[in-house]
Amino acid sequence: QVQLVESGGGLVQAGDSLRLSCAASGRTFSSYDMGWFRQAPGKEREFVAAISSSGGITMYTGSVDGRFTISRDNAKNTVSLQMTSLKPEKTDIYYCAAGLVVSRRLAEYGHWGQGAQVTVSS
Repeated sequence: QVQLVESGGGLVQAGDSLRLSCAASGRTFSSYDMGWFRQAPGKEREFVAAISSSGGITMYTGSVDGRFTISRDNAKNTVSLQMTSLKPEKTDIYYCAAGLVVSRRLAEYGHWGQGAQVTVSS
């Protein structure tokens, strides 16, 4: 089992950068592949980025590729999402998730955090 807690959300302006972090409990964090997803009000949760257990493989959704960077520190049991050039008038809740496959699919992740809201003003 792994428990996940996101932090770092908040209100920022368009073009700003923001770093989200996800702290994991449990000794098996390094065995999990990790993902970040986001959900806007009234919309389905969507994939943002994922990273393999060793950190050697990363993947991104096209709309954030080149602007967002996912990373992890297995010694500290954390996974982060560095976001740059944030787009205006977007409010999303960002969730980190743990699974056993590096995937874009929500169903592949069995453990989820409670989410962190990111609001980008124009």
